[in-house]
Amino acid sequence: MKIKFYKYQGAGNDFILVDNRQSIVNHHNPALISRLCDRRFGIGGDGMMFLQDTPGYDFEMVYYNSDGQPSSMCGNGGRCIVAFAKFLGVIENETNFLAVDGPHHAKISESGDWVSLQMIDVDTINRDGEAYVLNTGSPHYIELVDGLENKDVYHDGHAIRNNDTYKAKGINVNFVEPLNGGYFVRTFERGVEDETYACGTGVTAVALAMAKHNHQTGKLNTPIKVLGGDLNIRFETDGNHYSHIFLEGPAKQVFEGEVEI
Repeated sequence: MKIKFYKYQGAGNDFILVDNRQSIVNHHNPALISRLCDRRFGIGGDGMMFLQDTPGYDFEMVYYNSDGQPSSMCGNGGRCIVAFAKFLGVIENETNFLAVDGPHHAKISESGDWVSLQMIDVDTINRDGEAYVLNTGSPHYIELVDGLENKDVYHDGHAIRNNDTYKAKGINVNFVEPLNGGYFVRTFERGVEDETYACGTGVTAVALAMAKHNHQTGKLNTPIKVLGGDLNIRFETDGNHYSHIFLEGPAKQVFEGEVEI
């Protein structure tokens, strides 16, 4: 059977998207997802998403990592599926949709390529030595470093993700360096098991952790540079509770095609 797919990217974080409102694809198939996400033997992507109908919402986002396993929330994937929903005519410029971590609100530009996605509130930021650990829909480890441009993110991220503390459930590892009033971030992602060009829940976690690190409160705006471009996080905090969190950035269709499954 052939299915139609679309390829989207958000700051270099790339995804395969399928309109599954008619429930044509039985996607509970790790081997199939993994093969399609393979960059040599498939379409290629950091993950794969299915847009589906669900009661009470504009749509449901079903997300799989490139290893074929169901994933926790993907922020850049969320922004891309909002752009996809606009392309399909499911939404206009605002939406309320359902993801694995609950409901999300989002707004999209008239041009359809800039998405502001509301993330879940955060109440807990823990420490692991000098690092920060928190969950923004996915679990993240945040470490401030020097010389990030030349850091071996794969080696160091893989070691932290697979240490005794995190190996069982996994964690996404973010390395951070201050840059031009914001931050430069590189991320090793679990499920992909490699460095990606961007991680939406990761840069969100970085913005919140750095606010705590710098004892900042109030309405904050944090620009972040990733390998794939520029993202922005805005939020409010009293130093303990983090709310009205929005991940903002580009979401663009790259190409479409058909694939035999």
